Amino acid sequence: MDEIFSTKQGPDTFAGSNRAFNLDAVRSFVAICETGTFRRAAARVNLSPSAVSLHIAKLEEQVGVRLMTRDARHIALTEQGEVMLGYGRKLLGVNSEAMAYFRGSSLAGRLRLVAPFDLGVSLVPGLLNKLAETHPAIVVDVRLETSDAVQSIFADGQAGVALFNEVEEPGLQVRELASEPLVWLMNEGGRAIERSPLPLAIAEIRCAWRRAALQALDATGIPYRVAYSSDTSAGQLAALRADLAVAALPVSLAKDGLVQVSGNYGLPKLPKTQIFLAHDGGELAQILAAKAV
Repeated sequence: MDEIFSTKQGPDTFAGSNRAFNLDAVRSFVAICETGTFRRAAARVNLSPSAVSLHIAKLEEQVGVRLMTRDARHIALTEQGEVMLGYGRKLLGVNSEAMAYFRGSSLAGRLRLVAPFDLGVSLVPGLLNKLAETHPAIVVDVRLETSDAVQSIFADGQAGVALFNEVEEPGLQVRELASEPLVWLMNEGGRAIERSPLPLAIAEIRCAWRRAALQALDATGIPYRVAYSSDTSAGQLAALRADLAVAALPVSLAKDGLVQVSGNYGLPKLPKTQIFLAHDGGELAQILAAKAV
């Protein structure tokens, strides 16, 4: 019986006696990860940099591991810090939902979200539905642009939340939502791949997928021409199914009569594409961002 009621801690329990996370400390930690500095994080959570630093020290003491390394210029998450960031976002998201429920979803306001055309169709509607379930009084204005334009609009302060595709490391503080390889796709049994110059179906200028495709072809010296240009991947898929062109698109779209181009044709390898989310740290933006899991 003594063992059943023993309070002895094992190696995987918290170092401190407090076994519940302090949400203010978690909020400070997430803010540092998303803003990149203690100073910007302090401004986001309305505390002094020293108070934020104290939050991190206590959080690290509680979990018993180092969560980040830092010097005068750089902050880097440890492996355990990456894990804590995922849990921290979930904790803050659940807290926001619970508060909204018991406060009668009284929080109201207006927020602008900017996203590329494809994500505006595939991801944004579900995200807004989740928000409406817990915060029906928050009005979200959606603006659709190319991925590069989305980042510029957000960086200029014209939107509180940004969703975008990118194949390179963005210059914004972001959270990665998903990733998958870009591949060359064609109509199954089609002949477009055999034409020269290679006919391409690509998005408009300032699209990350377009940039990746053209840079890869330029680097290998393969001649090409833009045979079909569209604002959305739906237009590119239509061109592929009509056997007008080939295209660089996410591997998940290799279905319904579309296949990856065989390696025998010598097309260059493409990078993976990632979906990123950025927000300005405002209360409404944080609530919407927490829905994107």
